[in-house]
Amino acid sequence: QPELGKPMRNCYSLPGLGFTYGMYMHKRDGGVPEAIGHWDSVKAKPHKRVMPPDFVTMGRRAVDEGCTKAREFALYYKYMDIRCKDKDRYGGKIPPGMTFGRPPRPPTPIFDVIQHRYKELWMEQQRARTVVQRSPVKKKVGILKIGEVRENRTSFLRAHPLPVKKESFWHPQRFEKVWAPH
Repeated sequence: QPELGKPMRNCYSLPGLGFTYGMYMHKRDGGVPEAIGHWDSVKAKPHKRVMPPDFVTMGRRAVDEGCTKAREFALYYKYMDIRCKDKDRYGGKIPPGMTFGRPPRPPTPIFDVIQHRYKELWMEQQRARTVVQRSPVKKKVGILKIGEVRENRTSFLRAHPLPVKKESFWHPQRFEKVWAPH
């Protein structure tokens, strides 16, 4: 029965202090203090970057030494190992004040935003577009009125003759008059 003046309890009581939720690990479990204080962190090892072989320099020096056969070159490469020089990661010194990437766009002038200038420009563009669309439409091709003749190349050339070319009298070089003394 519930206590007088109190609602009936419909939940379970919590387990005691010795109870552990989840799986208990005997060796590692030190609770919250261990989790906060002792991180299993990996110390960073110094990473020495191994540069690739510089075959251009090695080949030049091998030729200077007198190597001519592939075996001699292979032996030279094996014993005279020359590596590329370690440059900066980004290919040399960067000038001060240089920024990478695209430059940012200029800020939008707040005065134009307040006065709805962009809306007005857009409306002008729309009006210009509608004027272009309403311009007189070209004559429809294919529909002929009664008695009208379809224009072909002959009738077009009759109305618009081609310009007349000036006739050039070309003569072979041997028939040209030579003005030089003989």
